[in-house]
Parts: sequence; C-alpha cells; structure tokens
Amino acid sequence: MLVVNELTFRIAGRTLLEGASVVVPTGAKAGFVGRNGTGKTSLFRLVTGEWAPESGSIQFPRAAKIGQVAQEAPGSAITLLDFVLAADKERASLLAEAETATDAARIAEIHTRLADIHAHSAEARAATILSGLGFDHAAQSRPCSDFSGGWRMRVALAAVLFSEPDLLLLDEPTNYLDFEGTLWLQDHVRRYPHTVVIISHDRDLLDTAVDMIVHLDQQKLVAYRGGYSSFERQRQEKMILSQKMRDRQEAQRAHMQAFIDRFKAKATKARQAQSRMKALAKLQPIAAIVEEHALPIAFPQPIAKLSPPILALDGVSVGYEPDRPILKKVTLRIDEDDRIALLGSNGNGKSTFAKLIAGKLEASAGRVARATKLSIAYFAQHQLDELRPAESPFQHVGRLMPDAPEAKVRARVAQMGLPTSRMDTPAKDLSGGEKARLLLGLAAFHGPNLLILDEPTNHLDIDSREALVQALNAFDGAVILISHDRHLVEATADRIIVVADGTVKEFEGDLDDYRREVIEGTTGAKGEKRDEANDAGRLSALDRRRAAAVLREQLAPLRKKIKDAETRIEKLQKEIAKLDGELADPDLFVRDTAKGTRLMKARSDAEKALAETEETWLELSAEHEEAERAALDG
Repeated sequence: MLVVNELTFRIAGRTLLEGASVVVPTGAKAGFVGRNGTGKTSLFRLVTGEWAPESGSIQFPRAAKIGQVAQEAPGSAITLLDFVLAADKERASLLAEAETATDAARIAEIHTRLADIHAHSAEARAATILSGLGFDHAAQSRPCSDFSGGWRMRVALAAVLFSEPDLLLLDEPTNYLDFEGTLWLQDHVRRYPHTVVIISHDRDLLDTAVDMIVHLDQQKLVAYRGGYSSFERQRQEKMILSQKMRDRQEAQRAHMQAFIDRFKAKATKARQAQSRMKALAKLQPIAAIVEEHALPIAFPQPIAKLSPPILALDGVSVGYEPDRPILKKVTLRIDEDDRIALLGSNGNGKSTFAKLIAGKLEASAGRVARATKLSIAYFAQHQLDELRPAESPFQHVGRLMPDAPEAKVRARVAQMGLPTSRMDTPAKDLSGGEKARLLLGLAAFHGPNLLILDEPTNHLDIDSREALVQALNAFDGAVILISHDRHLVEATADRIIVVADGTVKEFEGDLDDYRREVIEGTTGAKGEKRDEANDAGRLSALDRRRAAAVLREQLAPLRKKIKDAETRIEKLQKEIAKLDGELADPDLFVRDTAKGTRLMKARSDAEKALAETEETWLELSAEHEEAERAALDG
C-alpha cells in the first residue's frame, strides 16, 4: 500500500503539492493524470526518496522494493538478454554466491531460494518481455550498444518489468513504443502481480490497464475508481454537483448578509443579526472547480482541390542503400480524403514509407505518380530539435509571413494552440507539448493536401491530444498517421495499412482485429487467411471505414458553415469589445453626442447579429450531430 499524507512540496518558488493525500491499495493499477507541469514526475521523485517534501509523509511497507525505468538507457557491450537478467539483483547475487559457497547448509538455502523466485525460468521470462517490446531472438543476443536511444529505453523498460518490484513506477512508458509494443504493455500491466502507478497521457492505456485514476489538480490528489473514461464521467458529475452546492451556498450567504444589513442596527433584532454574522463567518466557501481546457489546434485547409488519386505507387522499392531496399513491391493509392493509420513494429519501415510518400526518399524501383500541385506536410518528433532555440513562436511564424502585420502573425500562432503568454518565449524555454504544437503548425502552414504525422502525441497531454483529434477531423485533406495512441488512431483513421515483412499491405479489419493478431496471434507471420466468420468481420470493418469516408465528404459543407459561423462569432465579439472600449469614455457624449449615439446603435446591431449567428451555430451543430448519429445508427 502506498500512502501519501498531507504532502506539501515546492520547487523554484512554485507550489506543486499542498496538503495532498491519497491511498493506492496493494496490488492496484493506478493511472496518474494531470496537466503537463503540475508535478506528476516530481511526486515520483518524492516517492523514490530522490527529493524530500517540505511537509507531510509518504509511506509504504518497509521491505517493499520500488522500481522505475532507468533515466539513462543502457549502452554497454552486454547483451540485451543478460542486461535484463541482471536487473533481478537477488537472483544474480545468489547465482554468484552459489559458484563459491562451500557450506552445505548455505548451498541448500541458496538453491531453495532460487527455486522460490523461479530462477530456472528467468531466461524464458526475460526473453518473453523483450519479445513483447519488439526484440526478436537474434536482437536479444546483440549488445546494447548496437541499438539507438529509443530502443535502449525499451531495454531499460524490459529490465524493470522483469525485476517485478513491489511498487512499479512508470513515467510515460509508451513514448518509446510503437502501437504493437503499447498493446503488449497494456496486457502486461493488467496482469502484473504487484502495485503499479503509471504517468500517462494515453487514454487507451488508462482505460484498459488501470483500475483507479489519481488526478493531480490544483495541488491536490484525488482518487477515482475505474479507468480514464470513468474518471472523466465522475469528475464531470462532481463538477456539476459542486457548482450546484456552491450556488446554493452563495444564495444562503446572500440571504444571511441581507438580514444582517437590514437588522444589525435595530435593538430588537441585534441578537439575531449577531448570530447570523457568526454563522456567516463559520460558513466555509465551496471553491469552484476550475476546468482547464487545452487551446484548440487548427490546420489550414488545402489550398487546391486535386483529382484522385493524389498519389499512386506501383511495384515500388525503397531504402537508404541502392542495393538493399527496406520495402519492396509496394502498390498503393492514396485519395484526397483518405485517413490512413500506418501500423507495424518499429524497424519494419514505417518511417521509411512515410519519407517515400513525403518525397524525402526516392524509389529505387517501380513507379511513383503524384498529382500536379500536390502539397505534402511532414511532421516527425526528431524535428523538434530543428526549431531555432533563441527564436520565439512569433518569430518562427513571422519568417513565413514577412509582409504580414503583427496582429495577423499572432493570429496564426494562436491557431497552433499557443497562448498569448507563450508567443514571445524562446523555443528553448517552451515545453515539449508547446514545441510539438509549434512544429505541427509550421509543417502544415501552407495548407497541404496530405498531412503525414509520425508520432505527433509524445509530448502532448490528454487534452492536447483531444485537440489534435478535433483538428484532424476538421481537416479536409488526406492524413497518414503513425502513432501508438489507439484513441487518436480510432478517432481519426478509417483505413489501416500495415508495414511488415518488407512490404506494405492493406489490413482488411479494424483495430480490435489487429490487436488480436498482435496479442493473441490469431494469424500467422505471413498473414494466412482467417476463417469465413473473420473474413465477414473484415468486410464489415472495411464497409465501416468506407462509410466513414463517405460521411465525412457529405458533412464537409455543413462543417464549413459551422466554421464560418464560428469565425463570424469571433469577429462580432471582437467588434463589441472594441465598441465597449470606446463607449467607456465618460466624456464621449459630452464631446460628441452624435458619435456616441452612432456607437450605441452599432453595438446594438452587433449584439443582435451575434445572437442570430450563435443561434445559427447551435442549429448547424445540432444538425451535424444528428447526421452523425443517424449514420452510426444506420
């Protein structure tokens, strides 16, 4: 059991936790959520003893073993399998002692303990974990130094999972995993025999692998039963209830204050007034729950409408060396409204395929046909390092709009989801999520026909990921998405393409089918056909994806009307605010009565137009929701 009791912690003059308390029962799987920068990782460091709290305590069983992924990825000449096996320090120590022990009683104790901790199956267990995280048998025998940083972090994750600590702390464990590795981790965490606390922004992981959510909000820790979807519902209900109680209390306070103001000077009512004053002083105000929402993200719509297909591949091979193609015999077409999820284990060629589509790699064989005036935007996580460290978001965008006034440049930065307070912050001082938003906006700046996103969510919190979902669904061009975030894939993609076995193939099923293949192995390595029932399921899934594409095209005019209404609402609100500023001048009607009257009429007209536009927006939104619902029901 992990008990956090009245914990207060400050860093650099900022309070992260104040009187925070929570209990995580033994064996629980807890998802730790909260906006970026609120102190989740700091709490992990407090739990491990790396940092000390200002006050309060953190308690867990004295003999409990705590484990977390090493901050530095392994890079020695030791093999992957040996590195993971060495993570079980007790087993390693007992095996070393068994080599030198001479006392018969001690030797018996050692072998008894080795049997108790299942040392005989250690290599098989370590190999299974490494395999689940994407390392085949050959890779497990190679030295850690052969692998890149991201792959080494997987090895570090495998090591801590193998050691099976009593309290396992995982901080964004899916950031270095592909979709397949994430599915495996979900299943492994769900079956893990001890307590787990996971910091994650992956909704699917938090819905499938945990049984409680700990929310860090306003320096407090609040526990909720169930996964993330259950947490969202419970929190919303709590907010509604809290607001009702707060409104009721405010009415009570107002009633008591009115009595005091009315009767405190009257001798006959003085005692009652004094009584109410004491009661009012004791009445603790109910704090309003502040719900923070991430700023929306908006991608510019494609400038030109292209005839399908916008891109076609016929028998294409591609790689980084002329005679060693990574992908062969790729035949595929991409249309102007395709939403493609690109799946496949890391190392199979997803990024290579994305670079081929983006024009960053040339085909070594076959034919690539691109539509005239095809514009492609490409985003990859490594590009975060390409931002100019000393330049602000405003300066980055200003380079692309050299002749635009400052207000227009700032408006474009705002469309990327960056607040006004961060527009002039040097890129080196932006958070990972803010850098990702900026780079997404810069990549799609000129209204591409095709948007390629390679792991866009690694630095985004849950609300920002939802903003990305909305932005992609509002984008009228084609999208190719490489992501380990199942929620993002399910909410935006209607076509699945798998990169495996040196080629690229359409997957005629949905994500549930794909998950079964990854976790349960319902199909062979070469993709043998399933039985007729599964074939019918694949056709059904294909029909659903086609229907989704048709629905998106049908609703495009309606979405445009909604967008136009939103733009007009924003414009009218700014106009009213400007008129209010002018009408606030106390000398206006003395100095110029006619101007004052004219401004009053303009404000009245704008307010009327705003009300009408808002009504139109509500009607259009309801029509859009009804159309989507009818399509789903059908």
